[in-house]
Parts: sequence; structure tokens; C-alpha cells
Amino acid sequence: MKRTSGNESLAERARPGRRRVGARALFATLVLLAVTSVSVAAAHDGPGPLGVIGPHGVGPFDEPEPLGVTAVASRTPQSARVGALFGADKAGDLAGNHFCTASVVHSPQRDLVVTAAHCLSGDSDLVFVPGYRDGRAPYGVWTVKRRFLPDDWTAHQDEDSDMAFAVIAPQDGKGVEDAVGANRLLTGAATGATAVTLTGYPDSREVPISCTNRPRAHSGTQQRIDCPEFTGGTSGSPWINGDQEVVGVLGGHEAGGSTADTSYSVVLGAAATQLYKDASTAP
Repeated sequence: MKRTSGNESLAERARPGRRRVGARALFATLVLLAVTSVSVAAAHDGPGPLGVIGPHGVGPFDEPEPLGVTAVASRTPQSARVGALFGADKAGDLAGNHFCTASVVHSPQRDLVVTAAHCLSGDSDLVFVPGYRDGRAPYGVWTVKRRFLPDDWTAHQDEDSDMAFAVIAPQDGKGVEDAVGANRLLTGAATGATAVTLTGYPDSREVPISCTNRPRAHSGTQQRIDCPEFTGGTSGSPWINGDQEVVGVLGGHEAGGSTADTSYSVVLGAAATQLYKDASTAP
């Protein structure tokens, strides 16, 4: 098991992984491949499919990011959309108390984050801190108002259903998406169609880390990626392609992985689309 950190009482969660390839092979492969799936939401503001933004904020025409290398995530508009989850009782004492990762996804009400289902299990009150670093909340501390978990996860913690959404309460009449922007959720994408960037919060660190690599199929319902150092606390980390679309969420098989070097995500398909619709139209 892998990606949640010490706060087991918050949700009986678990988890800790990652690795590397060559930039030349990435460029050749990405030129030949295109994303063949359909987005379930619309909020485009990044480079195209050849321009995966990696840990250092590299754009589509710069030197490609080295694959399978983990580094501290740069402060960028994109990284600000990723944040850490905390128990609400830690809202005034953030340092060292995050237990999972989540990220803002576009929704009509501009109030939605996606994470792993095992991060939202249980009934403890939670808060989300986008762009969290070193005990600080540069974009505020946001209250989780409502959770949407797949029925198969709620019934028997099916690892093929380990992704979920949380509705975030507004602040001063504005949603969390107004504060930091949002990625789109993309379902039905072919696994490995492009490289993706993972960004998450290990519980042993107070800054987010990122790694870019190309995922591959683990099974018909699970995908895997090699990136080092994604240990406990990184459950819920988004897998983001060059179009700023979330094509995976760290979780799934072995609660995201049993080692720090290989991580998993459920394949986002029809069930994820329906769950997104339910969460994004919630009153």
C-alpha cells in the first residue's frame, strides 16, 4: 500500500513510488501519437500534446524534461492547482500534517477537486490547501463541503474504483477554481498516449514534488508509471498531460503502489465520467 501518510484515523488509508527513460525517444514517440479521447470538461490553458509541462515548468519548445526524474515542483500557475489535504482540526497548524494530495479540476460551479477514493473515506472533516508549501497556504485554506465516491469503492473498496471528487466550499462568493485555475478531466484516453507529469506531497516533505514519464498499462483497468520518491502522502496526485488534462489519479492497485518507485492509477473511463457529472452538478 502506498500513498496516504500518518493520519490513518482520518480515513484508514494507505500507500508509498517511481523511475526513467530518454528524451529523444519521448520526442519521437509524441510526434507520432495523439490523444484519442474526449474531455468531459472545458478549461484549456496549456501547451498542446507535445508540450508536457514537467517539474521545472518547461514549455512545448524548450528542452524536454528528463523522464523518470523526480524534483521539487516549481512555483507555477499549474502547480498551484495541486494541493494537500489535511484534517480540519489541523487548519491552523498545517506544517507536517498533510496526508493526501488533490487537484482542482474544471467544473461549472468552479468548486471541484479530484483525488483518490481512499483519501476521502471516513467521515472526518477535511480541508484542501492548493499550492501548499512549508506550512503556508498562499491561496487559502478551503473546506471540503461534500464528497463523491464510486459505489464500488463505498461497498467493498474496489481498487478499480479508487478515485473520487470533493466539492469545496466557496470563499467570499468565489470558488477554488477562481483562486488557482483548474485542469480538465479527460476520460477514455489511451494509456501511454503521451507522457504525463505527476505532482504530489510526500508526508516526509513540506513541498510538492513532480516527475514526468510515460505511463503504461498494468491491466485493462489499471495504469502504472515509474517515478521515484512518491511515498506516503502522494495518493491523489494528478497525472497531467501536455494539454493540462488529468488522465490519472495516483491510487488504485495496492492503494497506489507498494514501492516508492512505481505508482498506479485506475483507468479513467465511463464510471469516472458519471462520477464527475454527479459531483459537478451537485447543489
